[in-house]
Amino acid sequence: MPESLAGKQARARKIIPALKRAYPDAKVALDFETPLELLVATILAAQCTDERVNLVTPALFTKYRSARDWAAADQASLEREVHSTGFYRAKAKAIVGMARALVERHGGQVPRTREELTALPGVGLKTANVVLGNAFGQQAIAVDTHVFRVSQRLGLARSTDADEIHDQLAAVLPRRAWTLASHLLTTHGRRTCSARTPTCPACPVKALCPWPEKTRIR
Repeated sequence: MPESLAGKQARARKIIPALKRAYPDAKVALDFETPLELLVATILAAQCTDERVNLVTPALFTKYRSARDWAAADQASLEREVHSTGFYRAKAKAIVGMARALVERHGGQVPRTREELTALPGVGLKTANVVLGNAFGQQAIAVDTHVFRVSQRLGLARSTDADEIHDQLAAVLPRRAWTLASHLLTTHGRRTCSARTPTCPACPVKALCPWPEKTRIR
């Protein structure tokens, strides 16, 4: 029999504290000082590691300090500067377009609502929620590749669509812990519940995980 919503909520209330004990240092991995810097870094992080983005952004954040700086950037130059993050043409175009929209619609300031953020070029739900949760202190679930995988292995959500995973997690996770839960699930995915070789025997939530493909001690 499929697990009820109440059952998933009850398990989630046990999973989050267990992950918090296991990963007390869980936090956003991108380096930033302002909402705009985080917005740019999150766009660059698509299909790229946070570590690589953190190597690229210091020089960028020194050169481009405001939305107007980004909006006026030469796209060809920006493409070269972000080349190592992959998909550099699309990312440079998205960043310049996003910055121009900030200048035209928001006086150069990063808006504080999900609707306004996702209306910006190159900004999807995940990117918006990263900014809301980490730059503005709001409760927001950011479904990256790790959250997408781990939440399904834990049986908290099930879909091939990241936005649907977001909506299902929003119904299961305590709202007060949405941002923290995102960090915890991401950290768990990086350190333990990896895509190819999860270390299930050492998993801090093994007893709460229904995933049938759990690896075992050999």
